[in-house]
Amino acid sequence: MIPLPQVSQVAQTIQLALAPVFLLAGIGAFLNVCVGRLARIIDRARTVEELVLSTRGKEHDRMVAEIQVLDRRMSVVNASIFLSVASACAVCLVVILLFAGNLLDAHLGSAIAILFSLSMLLQAGGFATFILEIRLGSKIIHVRNEVLYHKAEEEEGAG
Repeated sequence: MIPLPQVSQVAQTIQLALAPVFLLAGIGAFLNVCVGRLARIIDRARTVEELVLSTRGKEHDRMVAEIQVLDRRMSVVNASIFLSVASACAVCLVVILLFAGNLLDAHLGSAIAILFSLSMLLQAGGFATFILEIRLGSKIIHVRNEVLYHKAEEEEGAG
């Protein structure tokens, strides 16, 4: 029969697991930002899809180029979400192993350290892909010169 841990051991394990749980909260906030960006990209893509079908000439080409960038941005932000969720799963495993090691009196320090390091690498990848998505978004979102320097035609008979 496995001896039951003392309340003090459980309390100590909860204290050890607190930092990874805060990390999970941070990853959750980051995921919220990523999902918000993905939703905005999808909304814009739906709008541009309609414009692609109704425009001609240079405007059509501009819309096609924009929708290609939007498609790339969706892929990149999805990669960021995937990496962050994988990181969160690794953190969950860290917490599980902390408790399992304490309850079973097992030596899981190496596995916990490896999983935590893996979690950090995955989250770093999530942040890196998020930066890439931001860069892609900032390249396409600018005011065109013909709009920026557009001057209203003078009214006839004025002057």
